Amino acid sequence: MRTQRVYAAPAATDGARYLVDRLWPRGLKKEAVSLAGWLKDVAPSAALRQWFRHQPAKWAEFQRRYIAELDARPAAWEPLLEAARRGPVTLVFGARDQAHNNAVALKAYLEKKLTGFRGAGPGRPGWRSRPSGRRR
Repeated sequence: MRTQRVYAAPAATDGARYLVDRLWPRGLKKEAVSLAGWLKDVAPSAALRQWFRHQPAKWAEFQRRYIAELDARPAAWEPLLEAARRGPVTLVFGARDQAHNNAVALKAYLEKKLTGFRGAGPGRPGWRSRPSGRRR
């Protein structure tokens, strides 16, 4: 999973590209942007977006509040997990700041969810083999 500004040209390695902003990026026509979808509901609430205003000093608190919003709306981000299980996914955003934006926070959130969904198996935490000959 990766992030990319909507104004950057798509790359062959992008896979499925999803716009994860609530507002459509300025100066772009919808027909000119290559996207698998526009997931407005996965974006931060208008109140959180307006409070944050892409100020790096508020980044840690923004992430905490945004994660709380995401936890309350799993239906908004579950399609992204499903897409990531099928192949590469790029979270597309319009912000100028490429290090402090909702796509970066969302990517970290989804990557934690993906590792949790991989299940138990040899070499993974929590996995243990059943002794042979024993039935459950």
